[in-house]
Amino acid sequence: MSVKLEGMPANIATADAFTGKKVIDREGIEYGKVKHIHINQDTLVVCGVTVHKGFRRDYYLTDDYIDKFSKKTLLLSRPPVRAGIPVTDLDRRKIGKVKRLNKNSETNELESIEVSDGLLHSKILSKSEIWGVGEKVILRMTKEEFKNLE
Repeated sequence: MSVKLEGMPANIATADAFTGKKVIDREGIEYGKVKHIHINQDTLVVCGVTVHKGFRRDYYLTDDYIDKFSKKTLLLSRPPVRAGIPVTDLDRRKIGKVKRLNKNSETNELESIEVSDGLLHSKILSKSEIWGVGEKVILRMTKEEFKNLE
């Protein structure tokens, strides 16, 4: 538990005050709870958070996803793409699940996703093929177009 010290400015808080808070986006979709806050050692600025979503389902969000911390939640500026969530086509027909995220190693920016459409089959799609993200990833194509991809 954090304690407010005498002389401490009103808008300053300790990092442990934010762990355990719910992580939600602008539509009210809950993504888990804050597990860790990551701070850049050179600039002492928050550079991201680890979000805990159930057993062994932690993921990292960079600071560009963070809108603000409130008393009870971490508000996201945009919804994140996560491994394990369903993938649908433009007509809301299920295609599969996000198997893996492929990010740029230097910028941590999402470049593509691997979509599993069965036990042995998966296809890699660039981020430009994603139409929307929320509880599901919606692609810019139909299920037939997805099946015809190489």
